[in-house]
Amino acid sequence: MRGDQDFASITSDQLVIDRLGEPRFDSPLKFDSESHAANEHFVTDDDQVLVSIDRIRTTESGAPLGYEEAGPREGIFFNPSDTTAAFVTCGGLSPGLNNVIRSAYYELAHNYRVPNILGVRNGYKGLNPESNLNPVRLDEGFVDSIDQLGGTILGTSRGPQEPSMMVDSLMDHGVDILFCLGGDGTQRGAHAIYQEVRRRELPISIVGIPKTIDNDIPFVRLSFGYVTALEQAAKAITCAHVEARDAVQGVGLVKLMGRHAGFIAAGASVISQEVNFTLVPEIEFELEGEQGLLPALQRRLESNGHAVIVVAEGAGQHFFKDQASDQDASGNSLSLDIGEFLQGKIKDHFAGLGVPISLKYIDPSYTIRGVPAVGYDRFLCDQMARHAVHAAMAGKTGLLIGQEHNKFIHLPIETVVNQVKRMDVHGDLWRAVLQSTGQPRW
Repeated sequence: MRGDQDFASITSDQLVIDRLGEPRFDSPLKFDSESHAANEHFVTDDDQVLVSIDRIRTTESGAPLGYEEAGPREGIFFNPSDTTAAFVTCGGLSPGLNNVIRSAYYELAHNYRVPNILGVRNGYKGLNPESNLNPVRLDEGFVDSIDQLGGTILGTSRGPQEPSMMVDSLMDHGVDILFCLGGDGTQRGAHAIYQEVRRRELPISIVGIPKTIDNDIPFVRLSFGYVTALEQAAKAITCAHVEARDAVQGVGLVKLMGRHAGFIAAGASVISQEVNFTLVPEIEFELEGEQGLLPALQRRLESNGHAVIVVAEGAGQHFFKDQASDQDASGNSLSLDIGEFLQGKIKDHFAGLGVPISLKYIDPSYTIRGVPAVGYDRFLCDQMARHAVHAAMAGKTGLLIGQEHNKFIHLPIETVVNQVKRMDVHGDLWRAVLQSTGQPRW
């Protein structure tokens, strides 16, 4: 996906949801009311959410191209009383992980009456017998207050594990459903588990719940943790603005998360309304020249006496194209430090002019992602968790819960991990950044 609203490459074959078999049991969910029949609250596999509401895409047969809508099914695949479900959390932290675990637990235990619910410890590593990390049994006492905590109560790790070994572990613990909470690396791992399960023809459901503080998972219009990140980032920007405003020739430089996409930097800049330059991975900028960052910053200080710069961690990587970058345990390329790079360039520029400045560099990355989720993220976590449970109990597998047009949808994990989501630099968000900062249009 070229931009965050570009669906031109999606075909109907890429939206087909796998399932373990036909429904075998009636759902235990009770929706009866005086005004609505119970079956009005269930969703069928024929219920679709259009891929695009701006320009209707059609399939080869001429039918509108749509996603399978998420929600409770009237018929389910698993017998709740004989079902064991498990959760695994992988990758970096994001506000809301514990909220997802808690809501999914209550949907499973209270509404579907699933008796056996497990938590895999320390990510996919916990499915490696050599780790000696047996799953923990979840109960109401374990999950009741975890939504008040940041991070994940189950622990996390990065890096792949052997799929066949992980499936062996699932079988050893009698797991029928595995919920995989994580970003693109986690979902690639979930897809590998799903493929191994299918190769063995095992009745195990693999369901992904997307987690990324950067908001950069395709087909997920808003990921949980993102709103919390914006609020925390805006607080850091406020501090940078105060430092810059109250100093002589003050410059506040704030580096925010966003390895490949600038959603946090852009969103926090719009919330703050105190940022003068926002730098994101989607747009290359120059340092020198009439439209360069350094001359523009110089003009800003001459006219206003202070300035605030927000830079996403993945911005400006073109300055390091001749330098090799490291990789994390998941195989993701690590961005070279644009914050320290800019700090040095800004200081050198004004030193060369003989102009003293007061520069404060703030990097709040880990303080942003380790906090508890705010109100809207808590709501989003709850909804994603419950839709994941509905999908799994219906025997859906190899899928991830997405969100488009204010509807929750089912998506094949393979389709999601083979796409990328970037900020649309012609869209409303980036236009709002340009209007609020007044920065050059690089």
